Amino acid sequence: MNNKPNNFPRPQYLSQLIDFQDQNIIKVVTGIRRCGKSTLLDLFIEHLNKQGIKDEQIIFMNFESAKYEEITNHQALYKYIESNIFQNGKTYIFLDEIQTVKDFEKAVNSIMVDFNADIYLTGSNAYMLSSDLSTLLSGRYIEIKMYPLSFKEYIDVQISLEKSSEDYFYDYMKYGGFPFLVSEREERKINLYLDGIFNTVIFKDIVQKNNIKDTALIEKLIRFAFSSMGSLVSPSSIAKAIKNDNRNVDNQTIENYLEMLCKSHILSKAVRYDIKGKQYLKTLNKYYVTDLGLRNHILGYRQIEPSHALENIIYFELLSRGYQVDIGKVGDMEVDFVARNKDEIHYYQVSWTINTSPETLKREYRPFDAIKDHYDKFIITMDKDFVKSINGVKKINVLDFLLKR
Repeated sequence: MNNKPNNFPRPQYLSQLIDFQDQNIIKVVTGIRRCGKSTLLDLFIEHLNKQGIKDEQIIFMNFESAKYEEITNHQALYKYIESNIFQNGKTYIFLDEIQTVKDFEKAVNSIMVDFNADIYLTGSNAYMLSSDLSTLLSGRYIEIKMYPLSFKEYIDVQISLEKSSEDYFYDYMKYGGFPFLVSEREERKINLYLDGIFNTVIFKDIVQKNNIKDTALIEKLIRFAFSSMGSLVSPSSIAKAIKNDNRNVDNQTIENYLEMLCKSHILSKAVRYDIKGKQYLKTLNKYYVTDLGLRNHILGYRQIEPSHALENIIYFELLSRGYQVDIGKVGDMEVDFVARNKDEIHYYQVSWTINTSPETLKREYRPFDAIKDHYDKFIITMDKDFVKSINGVKKINVLDFLLKR
């Protein structure tokens, strides 16, 4: 098993930290456990060292380490920082998995006021960006959302390219993109590692954090969300499905639990957007799984659904490129993704293949015909052929799309 995840570059995230270095703003890196947040801090510290920053100017605290288990509240955190602050210049402070410290935002706020410090935080659940933190540090922090390895990162860090890009893609689709597993192919070891991540997220970030008593229900909901990945669902439809399994549960409980799963970064919710009406719709959402390896581990590798898995990969690829990603509704038809940033809007359809029949081709392209604006439209498939565009819609092979950032 690969034991050197720290060697993996994460340039798109590192560049964001570098862009905000020495600015009077807190840098907050969020993401699911083991996606590489600690490694990112290590890479940034290497960058600081190359700039001539001394070791005594750097305070690094990983709150998953027993070394800091006695620092459980903001008073103890502030006291520790105060006693280790660099007196003759700026101190660079890295607080890894800070959500374990009660009221940490109070200490962080005071440190910003009292010392010449540049502060970097990481956390494995979105509760660290609660309303209390947002209020106390309003306008003084930026969030960098981190994900497991993209396919380009995954293939770039392979020790040797022994297989084709397509074969590596199938591995990626099956085992996911957690950095520690990048070169591991023994399923027993992969399953042990994924099981550890899953149990930590569920029981530490969700059950313990929210004092959930009915762990069987949360596990049932996770399995339902994993199996319905990429399908339109609502709290009521989920509650009905679970009720049919001899469990009575109300819609609000389901909605609350789904929010917890999203805040733990194990799921991501995509909402529907009416393209013609230019408004968000309140009913029916889709949920995507942050790492396909986790999904496949829990449901079983034989339960892989290639089309939905492909859609899941494209969804997170778009997020990692900095887009806001919604589900498009145009009349009674659906566009898989509406991706937008401050400069542009793109429309995407994702299909394993559109070459099976003329009807399949028409079905995938029909929603684009109903969109009257002139933003770029794409269809992404596994197909390999010479057709690159149909009626202005660009057709892209998935590997070309993922590898050519």
